[in-house]
Amino acid sequence: MDTQQNTALTRALAEVPGPLPTSGVIHIAIPHTDRFTVVGNHLAQHPDLSCTAVGIAVRIQSLPQGIEIGIKALAARCREGEKRIAAALRELEAFGYLQRVRDRLPSGRVITRTVFCNQPTALLRPRRPAAAPPHAQAPAGAQAAPERVPAPAARPETPGQPETLAAPPVPPTPPAVSPPAPLFVPLVPPPAPLFVPLVPPPTAPKPPPRPLPHPSEPTPELDRAATAFLIDLCRHAPQFTLSETDVRRLAPGVAAWLERGARPDTIRHALTDDPPNLLKHPAKLLKYRLTELLPPPPPGIHDLAALARPRITVTPFQTCDDCDRAFRSPTPGHCRDCREHREHREHRSEATRTAA
Repeated sequence: MDTQQNTALTRALAEVPGPLPTSGVIHIAIPHTDRFTVVGNHLAQHPDLSCTAVGIAVRIQSLPQGIEIGIKALAARCREGEKRIAAALRELEAFGYLQRVRDRLPSGRVITRTVFCNQPTALLRPRRPAAAPPHAQAPAGAQAAPERVPAPAARPETPGQPETLAAPPVPPTPPAVSPPAPLFVPLVPPPAPLFVPLVPPPTAPKPPPRPLPHPSEPTPELDRAATAFLIDLCRHAPQFTLSETDVRRLAPGVAAWLERGARPDTIRHALTDDPPNLLKHPAKLLKYRLTELLPPPPPGIHDLAALARPRITVTPFQTCDDCDRAFRSPTPGHCRDCREHREHREHRSEATRTAA
């Protein structure tokens, strides 16, 4: 069976002005006549608001006045949970779309009103006063145009009574109308966003690339070794065939690796292992890896001396001259028991001589 064509969609596409794009979205704009809400692109395309916050803002903007828009009330209307709705309301409050204003009723009770503004940035601009009546807009020095007084109605004349003219009625002066107080309190500049994206946008300026490393003491031997290494690289990895210009440009980077004690096999594996499937610019990949994977310089003699640990002195074993017992001592001699026995024997001998 052939695919069924939607004739209504085909007719609507034929009415779209201009040529249709070959890729991307195609808008069929049908004007609304009822049940619609106007949403600005500053909200629909907000770069720092999540899609959940934008959807909650559109839902709140479409509700009539006086509808409860708390977390539980919105959770009952939407499919999102209370946590996502609470996070979306915090985002809208951080960017000024949602505000909570404390107000005092005539009875003295203080309440908190939840206010949603569809254009929070417009509140930062000075508010225009309300239009005054036409008669109040005339300058002070200008003369007011004479008012046309209606002619009095003709009265029948009574013989013997003078004619009395009734004064025309003066229209009352309307009281001065003061401009209504604005509903929203002027906002301070919005604070820093609560959710900072970890990935910068594509239009963010990119930092300049790091320069290719160079040896601290360039020598002809290092230059020849680096040049030979780059020329021989295609024998091990054919996709890394370099031109003469690329070899001259990359030779200082390889010389810096060789100066830091890296072996040629180690450099070759670091530069050529796991290349992309479609390698279009091998010289650019080599420059990036030579710069980003540069090993640290080898430590000096003083650095190694600081890492050397002090040696532990071990007391050697000695053999007692009297009992042939092993004991630890830096010098040969007698063990502890033999020394005590000899001291006790000498002390007793001395005491015997003294008594005699």
